Amino acid sequence: MIQITAQIHIDPDELTEQFCRSPGPGGQNVNKVETAVQLRFDVARSPSLPEDVRQRLLRLGGRRVDNAGVLTIEAHRFRTRERNREDARERLVALIARAAHRPKPRVATKPTRASKERRLETKKATAATKRLRGRQSGDD
Repeated sequence: MIQITAQIHIDPDELTEQFCRSPGPGGQNVNKVETAVQLRFDVARSPSLPEDVRQRLLRLGGRRVDNAGVLTIEAHRFRTRERNREDARERLVALIARAAHRPKPRVATKPTRASKERRLETKKATAATKRLRGRQSGDD
């Protein structure tokens, strides 16, 4: 089991990995060895994720999530297949951990009387400065 948080664990069987040729470093090997990894995780049908985390993960995934709800992470930063596989899994864990964090709801507040007065004073000062830039009476 891959541990994300204290409550969220993912079974490695839920992940599918596909290897392909890497566009990254590797010299002559880059044309013959498949070291890049595409890690797929079906967010929409995963039994391991609570519903609120699932919704946040689909939103956070952005264009990495397709219409079927499958998250695809591509890793090709390293020269070895094992290190790219680790990198992809680490990035998946980090993304799910971010989705597991429940954002604090914003509380609407009203501006204070002092802040309104400060804003109006600033506006008056700006208006006075701009008025001075205008045409002067002795400019004719």
